[in-house]
Amino acid sequence: MVEGLVALREDTSVGPMLASKIVASSDGLRYTFTLRDGVKFHNGAPLTAADVVWSWKRYLDPATGWRCLPEFDGRGMTKVLAVEATNPKTVVFKLERPTSLFLTTMARTDCGGAGILHSSSLDSDGRWKQPVGTGPYKFGQWKKGQYIDLVRFENYASLNGPRDGYTGGKKAEVEKVHFMVIPDEIAGKTALYAGAIDVFPEVRSADIAEIQKKPQVKIEVAPAMDMYAFLIQTRDPVLKDVRIRRALALSLDLPAITEAVTEGVCQPNSSAIPSSSMYYSTVQRLGYRRDIAQAKRLLADAGYNGEPIKMITNKRHSESFDSAVLAQAMAAEAGIRIDLEVLDWATQLDRYTKGKYQTMAFIYSARLDPSLSYEMISGPKSTQPRKVWDDSLVQEKLAESTRSSDRAKRQVLFDELHRKMLEDVPFIVLFNSVDAVGLRANVVGYKSWAPAKPRLWNVHL
Repeated sequence: MVEGLVALREDTSVGPMLASKIVASSDGLRYTFTLRDGVKFHNGAPLTAADVVWSWKRYLDPATGWRCLPEFDGRGMTKVLAVEATNPKTVVFKLERPTSLFLTTMARTDCGGAGILHSSSLDSDGRWKQPVGTGPYKFGQWKKGQYIDLVRFENYASLNGPRDGYTGGKKAEVEKVHFMVIPDEIAGKTALYAGAIDVFPEVRSADIAEIQKKPQVKIEVAPAMDMYAFLIQTRDPVLKDVRIRRALALSLDLPAITEAVTEGVCQPNSSAIPSSSMYYSTVQRLGYRRDIAQAKRLLADAGYNGEPIKMITNKRHSESFDSAVLAQAMAAEAGIRIDLEVLDWATQLDRYTKGKYQTMAFIYSARLDPSLSYEMISGPKSTQPRKVWDDSLVQEKLAESTRSSDRAKRQVLFDELHRKMLEDVPFIVLFNSVDAVGLRANVVGYKSWAPAKPRLWNVHL
């Protein structure tokens, strides 16, 4: 429904979307966007620079609660000092400090792609109504907890060429897209087999082989850049002791966990950088090896006496739940007591955001640059409680990586960060998954890809 000034390409680089031209100043403090001609909102209004300014003013308002505000208000990579419309087709962003990740962060999926909205998305009192965007589909009907209907936008202004990630040519080939809310993976799989749904995203790794054997369905699989991990609250009275955190890491057989919960589909990865990244080096392959004897020695040195450690998990992402169950059993062999607390995904996200947990089995969506991979877990807990790794040296190295475009220099920084992460143990990375999507056999044009997000344009039956 919505599109940003830029968007991710298929190879996870960033390309223009609503902008036809992007010019950065030599000092990196000024970005000038020229808007494409002929783009209209779903209400028929033409896209103008004023709409971009309005949308970004709303994003930068703390009251809006935008997920990615910290990256643009000075707490993260930079601060947007001004967003100005110099004419109806030109928008200028002025930054406090340069960053090589400005456009990449704009395009991030967890930032909503910084989608440009029309002001009619809000009512006269400034309350949210519905998204009025520029995408190939527009809002139809929403019944909370049941479904959302999108309908084809007949006046959509597509880019030329083939589909290219979230940019490129887009064609709404079906009149309506019906998103059904399905309570769990088993019900979703059953609905796919019965023909009640045509597309079933986020197939469990353990179900891939089963779906491949069904004659009426097929499956699309691509390596994903998400991250399954165990997060550790380093301010917790028990877990603030790095010896206990390291003992936990050494009590786990990470390859065995990965093999078991993904049915051998995925490979273990102890780095915050996805294994498919160009920055995944020999250093990034370093990880923890299970050593129960050493884990017990560390626990004894730390004076750990079997205090219960609560691990939050969920059944929305079965790999997280299964990983937590295995970790509980493995840690017990070293004398670590883990109690599981199963929450619904929304509640777990709220606890994560507020930093209210001891440990949790968690999944991060794809971050397509190593700086962003480390940014999602590192930062000051006092202002961003969701951050897992609060270390001033780490933040300095991370900031340096965002300012540099030299690949060799950045590689050195990322290798240093990985070694320190293994030393500090603020979290334990398990693996990167695959984007596995179950499809009815008559679905044509659907493609999985690294960000693991469904794209339903250029798809038909």
